[in-house]
Amino acid sequence: MGESKLKFPDPHEVEKIPGTEGWERMFPYQYPFVTDDPEREQYEKGMFWFYDGLHYPEPIYPFDIIWDEAWYLALSQFNTRIFAVPPVYGVDHRIINGYIYISPVPVTDPAEIEARVGHFMERAGYYYENWNKLEGQWVKKLEGIISDLEALKIDPLPELEDKSVVMEGLGKSKGYDLLHAYDKLIDLGLLCWQYHFEFLNLGYAAYVTFLDFCQKTFPDVPLQRVTQMVSGIDVIMYRPDEELKKLARAAVDLGVDDIVNSGKKFVEVKAELENSPNGKEWLQAFEKARYPWFWTSTGTGWYHHDKSWNDDLDIPLASLCIYVDKVKAGKPIERPMDDVIKERDRITDEYRALLHDEEAKAGFEQLLGTARTVFPYVENHLFYVEHWFHSVFWNKMREVAAILKDYGFIEEIEDVWYLKRAEIKEALWDVVTAWATGVKPRGPQVWPQEIAWRKGVMDKFREWTPPAAVGTAPEVIQEPFTVVLWGVTNDSLKAWAEVDAAGDPDSVNQLTGFAGSPGVVEGKARVCRTVAEIGQLQEGEILVAPTTSPSWAPAFQKIQAAVTDVGGVMCHAAIVCREYGMPAVVGTGHGTSIIKTGMTLKVDGGTGKVIIVER
Repeated sequence: MGESKLKFPDPHEVEKIPGTEGWERMFPYQYPFVTDDPEREQYEKGMFWFYDGLHYPEPIYPFDIIWDEAWYLALSQFNTRIFAVPPVYGVDHRIINGYIYISPVPVTDPAEIEARVGHFMERAGYYYENWNKLEGQWVKKLEGIISDLEALKIDPLPELEDKSVVMEGLGKSKGYDLLHAYDKLIDLGLLCWQYHFEFLNLGYAAYVTFLDFCQKTFPDVPLQRVTQMVSGIDVIMYRPDEELKKLARAAVDLGVDDIVNSGKKFVEVKAELENSPNGKEWLQAFEKARYPWFWTSTGTGWYHHDKSWNDDLDIPLASLCIYVDKVKAGKPIERPMDDVIKERDRITDEYRALLHDEEAKAGFEQLLGTARTVFPYVENHLFYVEHWFHSVFWNKMREVAAILKDYGFIEEIEDVWYLKRAEIKEALWDVVTAWATGVKPRGPQVWPQEIAWRKGVMDKFREWTPPAAVGTAPEVIQEPFTVVLWGVTNDSLKAWAEVDAAGDPDSVNQLTGFAGSPGVVEGKARVCRTVAEIGQLQEGEILVAPTTSPSWAPAFQKIQAAVTDVGGVMCHAAIVCREYGMPAVVGTGHGTSIIKTGMTLKVDGGTGKVIIVER
C-alpha cells in the first residue's frame, strides 16, 4: 500500500461541536477515536474510515447502536474466525459526533493470506455446495426466533404477586421475570444478527468472485454488465410491494377503489368499507396481506423511528393508491421481468461467446451459477431481519419503556432510545429492587435530566455534516463489501474530494457516482429524504435520495431514474432500477445536498454521471 494522494481529515482533529462536550459517554467506550493510547491513535490515523451513510443517514441514538454492535461482531467473526476469508479480517467501527465510521481491516501478510485459503475453500465450499439446504434451515431459524420474540411477555410489576406464586410453588417474582425478559429480548436481537451474517459474507464473496473473474477475463467489461448477468431473479423482498399491487387490483375489481383512493386516513377508509360486502371482502384481503408482509420498515429498519407499515397503515394505503391510479388508467404495474431476463441472457451470451478456452468456460459457468444461487439471500435476509424482526423488536422495547415511564425514570416512552442498553438494564435493576423493597428508586433523580441533555446533544449532531471519510485513503480500495455495497472506490473518493474542494454547492454542475443501472434520461429532479416524501413524486421525475429501501418500491412506478448519496452496485436502488430497466447513479456522496427539487438533470446510468442541465 503506497502513500495516497487523496487527503482526508485526521479523525482525531475533527471539529468538536460546542455544547456537546462529554457526548462520548452516550456510546460504548470503545467507539470514539482516542488520543490517550499512542498505539491505538497511530492505528486509527493509518486506517481509512468512511462514513456509513448507507445504514445511518442521521446520528445514531444510544440504544439504536445495538445493531451496529451486532454487525460489528457478526460480520467480523464470520470473516476472521469462521470462514477465514483470505484477504480481509473484519470491519472496524468508530463514531464521530454521533455518526458511524467503518474501516475494513486487510490481511497484509501474503503468507497468512495463503494459509487462510485452504480453510476458506473447505468451509465456504461446504456452504456453497449445500446452499439451498442450509438456507432452508436458516429460514426456519429466523422464523423461530421471530416467533419467540412475538411471544415474549414484558409484564408490569404488580402491587402484590398473584396467589399462584405461592399455591403453585413458583419460587420467583415478576421482578425477576422482568429482568429475564429484558435479557431475552436483547439476546434474541443479538442472535438474529448472528444468523444475519451466516450467509451474507459468502453471498457477497460469490458475487465479487464472479465480478473479479469477469474483469480479469474481459478487461473492458463495465461493472454494471456483470450485475446484469445476475439480475432477473425473483426475491421475497419484493413480496410486500406485490401485496400492494394485488390489493390495488382487488380494489378496482370490487369497485371500492374510489373509497380506497379517497385521500382519507386508513381508519376512515376502513369505516366506510365496512358498510358494504365488497368493502368487507377487500378489508379481509388487506388483513391477510398484513402478516407478515406489512412488517416492512419505512426506513432502513436500523432506527427505532423507522415505523413499519403495520405501525401506521396510512403508509401502505398511500402507496397502494399509486397502483390504483395506474390500474384504473390501464397502465401496467408489473415489473418488466421478461425484458430484464431477456436482456440478462443476451448480455450473458455475448460474453460467453468471447470465451474460447474450455477451462475459462467452465469457470465462467460455475461462478455465474453460484452468484445466481446466492443472490436471493443477499436481498431476502433484509425482510426477515431489518424489517420483520426489527419492527417487532422496537415495539417490545416500547413495552419495557412503558414500565420505566410508570416509575418516573423517563418522561415519555420515546425517551428510552437515549439510554444505552446496559443503562436500561441498570435502570430495571433499580426499578425491581425498589419495588421489591418498598422504597423509592434512584432513577427518577438521574435519568430525566441526563436524557434532556442528550436530546440537546443529538439536536446539535443533526445540524452537523459529517465528512465523507477520515484517515488515510489506501492506494487501492478492493475490499468487496466496501466496493459493491457502499460504493466506495478510488474513483468515488476522488469525485467526493472534488465536490468538497468546490466549496460553494451552487458552483457544482456535475456529480459522479457508481453506474448502478444503464440508460440515459433527462428530467426534473425530486429530492426525497424520507419515504413519507415519495407521495410528492410526479410522473417521470428523477428521484434523488440519500438511499432507498424496500418500502420505497412504489416510487419506482413513477420515476424514470434514481440518484442516491450512498450505495454501490448491490445497493437497493441499483438492484431495483435494474429490475425495472431504468437508469440509476448511486453513491454520488452529495446528491441531496447539491441537487434541488425542480432542477433539470441528465442521468447517465452507464457512466455514473449526473449533470445539472438547468437550475
